[in-house]
Amino acid sequence: MAVRTLAGLAAGSLAGCAVLPPGFDVLGGGKHTDTVLTGYVGTVVADEPQAALTGRDVLAHGGNAADAATATALALAVTLPSRASLGGGGACIAARPGEAPQSFLFLPAAPQNAASSATAGTRPAAVPMTPRGLFLMQLRYGSVEFADTMQPAIALARNGITVSRAFGADLAAVHSALLADETARNTFTRAEDAVLQDGDSLSQPQLANFLERISHVGVGDLYNGALGAIYAESVSAAGGALDVAVLRTALPAQVPSLQVTSGRNTAYFLPPPADGGYGAASMVRNGGSAQGAVAAWRAAHAAGGNGTDLVAAAQAALDSGARGNGVLGALPASTSLVVTDRQGGAVACALTDGNLFGTGRVAPGTGVVIGASPAHGPQPLLGAAIVQSRGTLRGALASSGQNDAADALGAGTQAVLQDAALPHEGSGRLNAAVCRGGTCIGETDPRGTGLATGDAR
Repeated sequence: MAVRTLAGLAAGSLAGCAVLPPGFDVLGGGKHTDTVLTGYVGTVVADEPQAALTGRDVLAHGGNAADAATATALALAVTLPSRASLGGGGACIAARPGEAPQSFLFLPAAPQNAASSATAGTRPAAVPMTPRGLFLMQLRYGSVEFADTMQPAIALARNGITVSRAFGADLAAVHSALLADETARNTFTRAEDAVLQDGDSLSQPQLANFLERISHVGVGDLYNGALGAIYAESVSAAGGALDVAVLRTALPAQVPSLQVTSGRNTAYFLPPPADGGYGAASMVRNGGSAQGAVAAWRAAHAAGGNGTDLVAAAQAALDSGARGNGVLGALPASTSLVVTDRQGGAVACALTDGNLFGTGRVAPGTGVVIGASPAHGPQPLLGAAIVQSRGTLRGALASSGQNDAADALGAGTQAVLQDAALPHEGSGRLNAAVCRGGTCIGETDPRGTGLATGDAR
């Protein structure tokens, strides 16, 4: 099958050769870029350092937490596509001072179209939810145009990145299966066909074109326009059998967050289907195992649900004091990020491809790692939380680490509520920002390879 590509559809390459070149217009529309802020600008914590630095630069140029979180997540699609590709999805929780945090759910979706279900392909693909989900969150909480937040990711993809230890470890873990795909092999190998390692350079011009097309035409082009047809055809050629009609109905949701009150503090969590948040909330409120609470929830709600009805059911389960002691099977990989700004805003997100490197295929001509359909495997534990004290930010947290992700989030949230040091135990990984007196200090898991940044520029 011939696959259309984006060659020639996007604008020319961006100038510069560094991660973010000197003088580069971080927020591409020119807004907030006249001066670089001094002093405390906020914090950015992520599992991949180049993405964290991208978010830091957005804050330093006047962007708020939602702008920086969006730019960081899009950068992760370039620097850590093994866990945060545009072909996957995730969930974010966002807050402004004095307002209850809202949750944005855009988990990788299984195609609901009858034609797609009948011909799922050899490697069933997810409906890509990350671009639309980030767009909705940034539209509601951001301060610039969404296209502006895309410019750093475009520069990273076109000018090249240095493969980090985090990405190098993922490549090493699955290189045999990944490199069986010709497009993935052409993307993620050296000239001698050896898989890239940390310290190597990687440029992704096709992914840059894909991102640039969205920045010029809009996110709707992927879901209702020509770009959607290109992507669906490309995914199908790679064994994913994605139908264009499915893209049109792929909608993220903005819903209330779960709440747990402790004295003057309230902890807000992502609700199901991002049920790592539910597990962590159950651990904080009712004790026991966060993974066990999720196992009980999934067993009782196998039929699913949607929107505010599902949030209400999860809140009622929390308030009932119910615990769970089940165990989940092996769960897919994910990654997380946390951003706070100098105004007291915060965003925490968990992202996933539904599997490490999704389907193990790159959509030809687009540079996008194809997310794996959740219809053919379990959902990961996506968890994030924001803690406020009478509307003032106390902390923001997000976690990864497969089966222990929810327990890591629960333990970290308990530490913030108790004004204690963040724990780093088990196989879960925690990214967090702890706030006192209007200033937040970022912390990434010391056992990982992430970065916490945000000092004065």
